[in-house]
Amino acid sequence: MAELQNALQAIGDVIWGWPMVILLLGTHVALTVRLRFIQRYLGRAIKISLGRGKEGEGEISQFGALTTALAATIGTGNIVGVATAIAAGGPGAVFWMWISGVFGIATKYSEALLSVKYRVRTEDGTMAGGPMYVIERGMGRRWLGILFAAFTTVTAFGIGNMVQANSIATMLHDAYAIPTEASGILLAILTAVVIIGGIRSIARVCERLVPIMAITYVGGCLVLLAMGIEHLPDTIGLIFTSAFSGHAVVGGFMGATIKEAIRYGVARGLFSNESGLGSAPIVAAAAQTSDPVRQALVSSTGTFWDTVVVCAITGLTVVNSGQWLGGLSGAKLTRAAFDAFPVVGPLILAFGLLTFVFSTILGWAYYGEKAAEYLFGKRVIVPYRWLWVGFVFVGSVLSLQVVWSFADIANALMAIPNLISLIALSGVIVQETRRYLWDADQSPKP
Repeated sequence: MAELQNALQAIGDVIWGWPMVILLLGTHVALTVRLRFIQRYLGRAIKISLGRGKEGEGEISQFGALTTALAATIGTGNIVGVATAIAAGGPGAVFWMWISGVFGIATKYSEALLSVKYRVRTEDGTMAGGPMYVIERGMGRRWLGILFAAFTTVTAFGIGNMVQANSIATMLHDAYAIPTEASGILLAILTAVVIIGGIRSIARVCERLVPIMAITYVGGCLVLLAMGIEHLPDTIGLIFTSAFSGHAVVGGFMGATIKEAIRYGVARGLFSNESGLGSAPIVAAAAQTSDPVRQALVSSTGTFWDTVVVCAITGLTVVNSGQWLGGLSGAKLTRAAFDAFPVVGPLILAFGLLTFVFSTILGWAYYGEKAAEYLFGKRVIVPYRWLWVGFVFVGSVLSLQVVWSFADIANALMAIPNLISLIALSGVIVQETRRYLWDADQSPKP
């Protein structure tokens, strides 16, 4: 296992070197510029996203599509992943994670626009879409669409299933001595109850769960920050200075360069908000929307909530606790940071992990299923759902030290075909945006 971990770490160092960082951030920035800073429509996008009415063809409401996408993105990466980034890249990683979120809004918008535009109606009348269909129908490169779908099918079991299940089972075992087998069985049963009903069942649960879990977790973190408010100005200053100067060895912290701060901030930002990954557009394609741009605006708010808000709040909480100086990493650092605030901290962490993990398992079940359907047809759906439930249990009981490294690698392999399609079809994105937004903004008002 140690040799495998070292090998995966070496591969990850190559894949997540400067070329990948430049490709990802470069796409974020390029699309932001070409779309005339689409982030300025964020307020309008949030207003549209709150609507639950049927506005066009699709399986679920725009709000249902957004909450399902948020369910998949707001997961252990928002808690454990943030702590991992800080441990490896220093406090400055929080800044680069936040930056990747701000510019990533344009990428998430673009992904969703293309997925709705190129979605198809299947034989049973349901909608199917995502980067695989965009690549096939928009670029005429089915082989690349197959590669994306294959990477997604495999990646889902890592980032969206076993990583999530293992995080909550380990936390419950360490904090409350609950056997991992018991956690795994309960989590598998709850997952089966929801996902066997398909996207409509998943969306119904997510519409109710996501707002409650996000508001409760963010509110709890704000309470923790208020408890340590005397250190907050120094914490914010440290995050900004470390982002551009790295961080020297101090306490148990081994130090980090600017490159490490950027690398881990961007990598964990992608793991968390999935902008550029190509996953969220799969559920955006199922939305009942009247126009691709309208759904794209709704989808873009997901990156704002996930990274600009939730990850930033977690990063501030972890750095403000001072526990990152003790040489801890990952889940251990997360627990230590929240344990620094007696009673309240552990409760917030337990609630956040439990709800974030479960919602992510639900959202990614749909992503993986649609990718498998693209590859093998409708006959694979039911077996895939039961296989997914089984791996929830497997992830809960196994020791998965290598999974985080594997997830980083799989994310990159999944992102590359999607980023290629965004760059190749950026003209289409601009054309659709001009038609719906810019021309309307410039037309005479009655």
